Amino acid sequence: FWPAPQEVSTVLINGAPVPFGTRLLFACRQMPSLVVACEICEDLWVADTPATHHCLAGATVVINPSASDETIGKEEYRRQLIASCSGRLYCGYIYADAGPGESTTDMVFAGHDLIGENGSILAESPLFTNGITESELDLERITSERMKNQSFPMADDSAYQTISFNLNPEVTTLTRPVSRNPFVPYGDQDTAVRCRKILAMQTAGLVKRIDHTHAKTVVVGLSGGLDSTLALLVCAGAMDRLGRKRSDITAVTMPCFGTTKRTRSNAEQLADVIGAKLITVDITKAVQQHFDDIGHDSSNTDVTYENSQARERTQVLMDIANQAGGMVIGTGDLSELALGWATYNGDHMSMYAVNTSIPKTLVRHIVSTVATYPDILLSGQELSAILRDILATPVSPELLPAKDGQISQKTEEIVGPYEIHDFILYYVLRFGFGPAKIYRLAQKAFELDQPGQMESREFLKWLRNFYRRFFAQQFKRSCLPDGPKVGSVTLSPRGDWRMPSDASRAAWMEEAEKLGEAAKESRR
Repeated sequence: FWPAPQEVSTVLINGAPVPFGTRLLFACRQMPSLVVACEICEDLWVADTPATHHCLAGATVVINPSASDETIGKEEYRRQLIASCSGRLYCGYIYADAGPGESTTDMVFAGHDLIGENGSILAESPLFTNGITESELDLERITSERMKNQSFPMADDSAYQTISFNLNPEVTTLTRPVSRNPFVPYGDQDTAVRCRKILAMQTAGLVKRIDHTHAKTVVVGLSGGLDSTLALLVCAGAMDRLGRKRSDITAVTMPCFGTTKRTRSNAEQLADVIGAKLITVDITKAVQQHFDDIGHDSSNTDVTYENSQARERTQVLMDIANQAGGMVIGTGDLSELALGWATYNGDHMSMYAVNTSIPKTLVRHIVSTVATYPDILLSGQELSAILRDILATPVSPELLPAKDGQISQKTEEIVGPYEIHDFILYYVLRFGFGPAKIYRLAQKAFELDQPGQMESREFLKWLRNFYRRFFAQQFKRSCLPDGPKVGSVTLSPRGDWRMPSDASRAAWMEEAEKLGEAAKESRR
């Protein structure tokens, strides 16, 4: 066949002029981000696909009515093509395949229908079946990715003709998968592989910094909690990669008013198993002296009481690093940075922050992976046992006095569950979604208001708290220490997140408050 002309022509159908050609875009008047284009069958398989030109001209959804016969191995290749095409072009891709009702004279057709979006397969049909394959395409996610990717050029192609159509949008029940833990991959095996790679990336970042600074030691404040545990594991991996002794790691425990026997014991055992040099500096007297110096009543357990301990610990770590010609390794994670759950110029500050782009839910999975596979760090079951007890310990800064020897200050009871905050954080940073969109996704992911699940009003309470803290605490993120980006998002002011410290939260809070009022009305 001779190639079709690139220009759009006009044909008459029942006396009406109809555009005819390969360069047609169909734009929805009610949803400006819905722009549909079409390619046919083998177009998907060629080097220069029509979909590429369609998307560069503005299409956000590509449909493909295909008569692709089935052969051994073709199913997986077809799946990869559609995932790749939708990811490369930041689009939705709807592939409707000829089914088993076709003639089988020389070949068979499997009816392999697929729906892809931004590199993921949202839905697909089993082979050799008839039926409807359905999902929902997130146009806001598609357009968000395109706006952020400056290498995605929108071509002003005059050869394209746009045809407008009407479509009355309706609220539908979400069928597409929505994970409660979007930072964590599906499946135990996938999670383990991802966590190993993340640990390797953190290690590589620290190796480069140690090599560049010629640091004689790395100093880690070890609390017996998750974040400092992960930081110590990264330090151990870095020393192994550099061919240095793990005793070049200086682990420092600094007990004070809220330190419990459990966390202190875990910190000491962990340092011993890893092979780090352990120093214990009880800061109780120093903090009490500081209270006396500034005239603070030590029975007043306010923010001054808490922050004085955090800043004293940072001073101790910095001075020990100076003594030994070393560098302080930061332990704070992405979730804490988002919520501002760190003391300014206390645990907020370090010389290299290895956990800076790791959210709390992912920190837990990385530590759990090392507990399951301790050979990652050339260790055995003794390390596993310690890590499992650390994983079972409530998250706490331990800045308030313990009660009956137990942790009294539990972070998630104060700021909210990290699973909720990380869910919100992912969609705020990754796609710029607003409160209403995030709430709708949460209804699917957390099965809100279902028996045994969280109520909508509780989720919305934490949603409002997230926005209050996220905007108010930007000043801490505006002066972060260096640290490696290992995932799709980070809050570094030198990279992905350039936000003024005095940005207004009014628009987001107003939307979140309206959601809360609507939820109240629905319960009446």
